[in-house]
Amino acid sequence: MNGFRVGEDDFEVDGRPVRLLSGALHYFRVHEAQWGHRLAMLRAMGLNCVETYVPWNLHEPRPGTYRDVEALGRFLDAAHEAGLWAIVRPGPYICAEWENGGLPHWLTGAVGARARTRDEEYLGHVSRWFRRLLPQVVARQRSVTSGPCGPGGGPVIMVQVENEYGSYGSDRVYLRRLADLLLAEGVEVPLFTSDGPEDHMLTGGSVPGILATANFGSGARAGFGTLRRHRPKGPLMCMEFWCGWFDHWGTDHVVRDAEDAAAALREILECGASVNLYMAHGGTNFAGWAGANRGGGSLHDGELQPDVTSYDYDAPVDEFGRATPKFWAFRKVLAPYASAPPPEPPPPPPALETPVSAALPDWCPLDAVLEALGGPESEHAVPPTFEDLDVDRGLVRYAVTVPGPREPYPLRVRGLRDRAVVYVDGKRAGVLTEGTPTVPDPVAGHARVELWVESLGRVNYGPRTGERKGITGGILHERQYLHGVRARALRLDAFDVPSAVRAVPAAGPGEGRPGLYRGTVEVGSPGDAALELPGWTRGFVWVNGFNLGRYWSAGPQTTLYVPGPVLRAGANEVWVLELEEGGERIGLA
Repeated sequence: MNGFRVGEDDFEVDGRPVRLLSGALHYFRVHEAQWGHRLAMLRAMGLNCVETYVPWNLHEPRPGTYRDVEALGRFLDAAHEAGLWAIVRPGPYICAEWENGGLPHWLTGAVGARARTRDEEYLGHVSRWFRRLLPQVVARQRSVTSGPCGPGGGPVIMVQVENEYGSYGSDRVYLRRLADLLLAEGVEVPLFTSDGPEDHMLTGGSVPGILATANFGSGARAGFGTLRRHRPKGPLMCMEFWCGWFDHWGTDHVVRDAEDAAAALREILECGASVNLYMAHGGTNFAGWAGANRGGGSLHDGELQPDVTSYDYDAPVDEFGRATPKFWAFRKVLAPYASAPPPEPPPPPPALETPVSAALPDWCPLDAVLEALGGPESEHAVPPTFEDLDVDRGLVRYAVTVPGPREPYPLRVRGLRDRAVVYVDGKRAGVLTEGTPTVPDPVAGHARVELWVESLGRVNYGPRTGERKGITGGILHERQYLHGVRARALRLDAFDVPSAVRAVPAAGPGEGRPGLYRGTVEVGSPGDAALELPGWTRGFVWVNGFNLGRYWSAGPQTTLYVPGPVLRAGANEVWVLELEEGGERIGLA
């Protein structure tokens, strides 16, 4: 029998048993010009397959408005050219430490807790999205005889139904509906689910008749033992072997010892199982797409923990595409299980030859940036949320008047998500967070109060996924709500039009103030680089119009990765949107 299938005990390709040695590599976290190199690194590690998620919110920023859905098809073609099979995980929810777990803000804002259930409004949007997305997958299945990849079919061998659903819900009607949607749109390769190896997760997240796989970072024998109690037959696979981990702003950088991870990988393979390394290469959360978590144990009701821009993940192939000690340790473990010796790694990508630095002399105050690039100002009885204002990534200026005359009283914000810089009568009065929602000094009336609120990333995992951003409660003076709130939004994608950004009027040197800083940096021979921001506090950086992502002096990340293809010989345009206190220079090294 031709094609890929799930057998009684093994995966099979064209009737012969195979072991899947896969690695996660997300096309949306890697510059497209570097896909070929990163895929070649996976082959050199000894892998025969690549796995990727698909972030719905990246590709459908507004209902019915699509952006480069074809990128998935181009990536799958690149995987095929690299000699790799492909596993596709189209969601609709993906987690992935990605903004809102991949669900569009306009969707979760409308359906709330009905997301990820059998709700007809939610499933109607999913169905429309799948009809637009899945042709990229269907034409590249291993089961078809013709398509973009030529006779013999394409690289796609499996497609996932939802993602770790047992960690969230138990609506099996929903899961069955999703599986039926995939089949109706032409998916012929095997479907699968993936969940933690715990009884409640496997019962909540698996679908009868569809392959169930497990996700874990260690303890393979115990994990597969639990899976076998639920599925006595079928090939074993760890769909996410967590060989590293991700970082949150304001915490320590997470590292997993290479030999420890290699030993855990060896145990998986000794169980006769297939494996998908999560991550083989992590990449970068460009353009502010990093998600967030909630602390507080199993209920996830604690403080917000926003993810950093780097998604290096302490993976075997690092953010710059270089082999790490973990790469070589894994290559050694994988070698006995590969069908042929792996090729040698490709040469490393070119690096910037000479460090350079530059001042950014053109400064535009935030008010001017908002006036030029923001949406219209609107007035509301109570503060609108980011969802009400159609903001996925960016910030909102809320303005309200404290009436007077009246004595000074505490001014505080209920339901603040996530961070607000407060000004009273034009003077900075403090920075507020969920944990510190009260302005440090009491405010007297009559006064104009501005709160510049930024989303630090929507929660991507747990029961708080899909929560609203901005001011979700109200603004209080003493115990009195302040009404008549004016709001104006600045979406990050407003910076996607370079001519509009260049047209924002400059106001001289910034001298450390918040605002947009512009300038150029001269590069001799372009290559991968690290952008240094000494003295800068928090904001976003663009190089030649490419959004590198968020920086924040809170650490642990101290530089931003600049892909070599973004740079060019000669002058390179740099924009820094600083939201608190700016620095003087930027550097590339």
